[in-house]
Amino acid sequence: MTGPRSRKASGVRSLLERAAEAVRNGFVALRANEPAFAVTSAVVLGVLGGYGAIAFREMIRLAHVGFFGTDSYTLALLAAMPWWRRLVLPAVGGLLVGLLVWRIAPEVRGSGIPEVMEAVARRGGSIRPRVVLAKALAAAVTIGSGGSAGREGPIVHIGSALGSSLGQWLGLSPRRLRTFVACGAAAGIAATFNAPIAGAMFSMEVVLGDLTVTAVSPIVISSVVATVVSRHHLGDFPAFVAPRYEIVSSRELVLYAALGVLAAVVGVVFIRLLYGVTALFERSVLPAWVRPVVGGLGVGAIAVAVPHVFGVGYETINGALANTLPGRLLLAILLAKLVATALTLGSGGSGGVFAPSLVLGSVLGGAWGRAVHAAFPLHTAGPGAYALVGMGAVVAAATHAPITAILIIFELTNDYRIIPPLMLACVVGVLLSGLLHGESIYTEKLARRGIRLKEGRDVNLLRAIHVGEVMDRAPETVPAATPLPELIERLLKDGNHELLVTDEAGTLVGTVTLAEVGAILPEAEVLGPLVRAADAADGTVPVLLPSDTLDVAMQLFGRAHREELPVCEDRRGRKVVGTLTRDAVIRTYNRRLVQADLVGSFASLLEAVEAARRVVLPGGYVLTEVEVPASLHGSTLASAGIRSRFGVEVLLVRRPGTENARLPAAGTRLEPGDRLLVLGPAEAIAALREG
Repeated sequence: MTGPRSRKASGVRSLLERAAEAVRNGFVALRANEPAFAVTSAVVLGVLGGYGAIAFREMIRLAHVGFFGTDSYTLALLAAMPWWRRLVLPAVGGLLVGLLVWRIAPEVRGSGIPEVMEAVARRGGSIRPRVVLAKALAAAVTIGSGGSAGREGPIVHIGSALGSSLGQWLGLSPRRLRTFVACGAAAGIAATFNAPIAGAMFSMEVVLGDLTVTAVSPIVISSVVATVVSRHHLGDFPAFVAPRYEIVSSRELVLYAALGVLAAVVGVVFIRLLYGVTALFERSVLPAWVRPVVGGLGVGAIAVAVPHVFGVGYETINGALANTLPGRLLLAILLAKLVATALTLGSGGSGGVFAPSLVLGSVLGGAWGRAVHAAFPLHTAGPGAYALVGMGAVVAAATHAPITAILIIFELTNDYRIIPPLMLACVVGVLLSGLLHGESIYTEKLARRGIRLKEGRDVNLLRAIHVGEVMDRAPETVPAATPLPELIERLLKDGNHELLVTDEAGTLVGTVTLAEVGAILPEAEVLGPLVRAADAADGTVPVLLPSDTLDVAMQLFGRAHREELPVCEDRRGRKVVGTLTRDAVIRTYNRRLVQADLVGSFASLLEAVEAARRVVLPGGYVLTEVEVPASLHGSTLASAGIRSRFGVEVLLVRRPGTENARLPAAGTRLEPGDRLLVLGPAEAIAALREG
């Protein structure tokens, strides 16, 4: 028997399920009105992102209390703390984070923004819902225990995961799901910096990588709503106390340009150091959950001498802006923060790189400002102004997102006079860093996985397919001892103009083509009985491995000027296992490209069908959705024979309760409630409806 408590819990669960279903049905009903759906979704995502940012900040506060016994550790508190506690606390946090990341969600290591970019570019915006809580916990413990990392990256990851989770729950298409992810990211940044314009721009410039997106309105709405939520609960004040700014002399612009050059160098060093340390930890024999402990010990050791490396570093930034930090200390913080952040994130900790970039920029600019102001006191602004510009310049150099950097600094100051030197330093920084290091601090992580967003998805599609998936496993081969007349006959047979020549062990000797044989045809009558296939074979032909990707194959096709290449088990032994043609690569690429795009390309057609029930096309053909008749339930598309029986082409299959559609395959099983997007004559579609 079930007790009263069990029945009560069951009743509450049932009530929540009904409420969730009502909300979902409301969103589904709104989809018929695209503007209303876009605005409503953007507002909801803005609220979720805003409260997600607030909740994350509260989790960091609780972590501070747990590790340091206070809401937030100050530099004065850290200076008074025993040195051994500064050494040990980041390592304890690293242990907790290592166990959490290892057991629950490995993708929450690092800043999380590269993972969001990958999800948008390659997975249609799909992010696992568990990332929301796992990222918040891991980053809160990392930052709260003293790890050198920022909270902006995690908030973007959390906001994006919230948007993706909501979109997946509603069954949205990849096109809409990407917009939901972008809205969540914009809301996170806006709520963090109290900067709605910069939040929207960051989402488009970094997350989507496209400043020409059509779905700008929802992103802006989410950013503004999140800012309103944040201001309501946290107050309407900037993240930093910026100094009053003025340009003392137009000649100062040269000094700001020089600051941009320095920022580019620091940005590139930051990127290379971070991923160099990451590579060292990944190559180490240490278990994954132990690595953050080692990184935490390294951070603690640095903090014994320079406690400014702990946490997000906003107090250090304000000190640089107010010009209260000595010049030598600024340089010490610059070096220490670079190493500490690389150790924290490279070892597997969770946190952002945005705040560390701001810290690096502030101390770099502060040190440069002190130097130039000492040299030209009557012609330069105070060091705080250079610290402010340096913040934007290093962010631009590291992230390759100059517009976001400019807007964030502008929204922090609300002073138009900062724009000219800020733009100059940011543009110089991003241009030079791009020349010195082609990838940003976000795309570098993806590039090391073989994902290069700048090269376009054609290269990425080819890199996702291996030669072994496409090669012909029964290639045409001839023994090395084959006489020339028989070899010519084999080459002419069935239009086969290239053959692989192998020895008795199946090892590649070379390839032979009609063109190569043609060179010795005049002597064939005399030498024919003496010449063997091995004599005519080209042994310098490059070979592919089954593990090679198709982009490697296309490069070899271009270099060798061939239409077909042999595939061997390894390049040393050269045992033939197949062959690959250029045409096969192109056909495979085209097929994958269609598979990647078709659902998104049909999204507008699906919406048109939903609105008008059917679309009449030239020639008497009709595009419409049809529910699978009862007579076909349980059948596969192959066994149902819809094309042969009814003369109707099935374009997409959609499951009930979801907007996601699948490309039809022969083995796709038709279930009750499935709907088919079909194309055919009206009478044929009517016959299909009747079954």
